[in-house]
Amino acid sequence: MGTLYEDIVAYGGEVFGEEHMETLRECVQCGKCTGGCPSGRNTALRTRKLFQMALLDLREEIFNAPELWFCSTCFTCYERCPKGVKTTDIIRIIRNLAAKEGHMSVPHRMIGVYVLKTGHAVPIGPDQMKLREAVGLESQPPTTQHPKNKEQLEQVRTIFRTTNYDAMIDFDWETMNLRGMKKGGKK
Repeated sequence: MGTLYEDIVAYGGEVFGEEHMETLRECVQCGKCTGGCPSGRNTALRTRKLFQMALLDLREEIFNAPELWFCSTCFTCYERCPKGVKTTDIIRIIRNLAAKEGHMSVPHRMIGVYVLKTGHAVPIGPDQMKLREAVGLESQPPTTQHPKNKEQLEQVRTIFRTTNYDAMIDFDWETMNLRGMKKGGKK
C-alpha cells in the first residue's frame, strides 16, 4: 500500500489506464466540479474537497466521508473540468478502494443485496408490475428477476461468490440480507 494517490493510479490504472488516473494531479481546485454538481446542490458532496483529501493522503478521512457515496456518477464534473481531470472515474476508484478496505455505505451495500436477491440493483415491485401490465407488457421484464430465468440469477450469484463481493458487503446467505439486518432491511 502506497499513498492514496499511488493506490488510485495503480488500482484505477488496471481499469482506465494509469494516465487516466494521473489526471488527479492536474486538479487546480477551481471548483467547477463542485459548482456544477447536481448532487452537491442537495448533499454535502464537494468533489474538489474529496480530491484535495486524496492528494493530501487523507485515506481514513476520505474513506469514512459519507459524501464519498453521494456522487450519482452523472459525469457533469467530468465534462466541465477545464484541466481534463477524470473526476467521475477517480471517485469510482476511490469508492472501490474504500470498499476493499471495509468502508461502504449501507445504501450501496443494499444495492448488492438487491442484485443478489433479484439480479437487479432496483428490483421491480408490485406497482411497476401493474404499470407494465396496464401498457400491455408482461408483468415482469425478461431479465434475471423473471421467474423463468432462475439460471441467470444463479450465474449472477456465482459471480458474487467467486469475486467475494458477497463477503465485501457482509451478505448473509441464510437471511438473504446484510448481516445483522432483518428481512425488511432494518437492524
